[in-house]
Amino acid sequence: MARLGVDLDAVVSYHGALGSPIKAEAGKVQPRIHVYTGGADKMVPSDQVSGLVKEMQDAGADLTLVSFPGVMHSFTNPGADKVAEEFNMPIAYDEQAAKRSWEGTLRLYEDVFGD
Repeated sequence: MARLGVDLDAVVSYHGALGSPIKAEAGKVQPRIHVYTGGADKMVPSDQVSGLVKEMQDAGADLTLVSFPGVMHSFTNPGADKVAEEFNMPIAYDEQAAKRSWEGTLRLYEDVFGD
């Protein structure tokens, strides 16, 4: 929605896919954007992360991106380790990354939306 220029105040992504066939246009991205991703996330490779950064810079977007070193996909999901084991998936819960990403989201919301 941010890429489309929808009138939003804030957008947050946790371990989300960052590539898209839709590209942000300069001056059209309205919201402040926070992206939290795992540095070891095999489902969101580094080229998607760097591609998003370039795209948002070119569009003049207000982007904050936090990449947690060594952290895998689904880091906010306390049940991820069980799913990873059961289905042999490259995902894992990370308590510190989950906590820090949530705290960053709350700061953004407080800043954007106030009390």
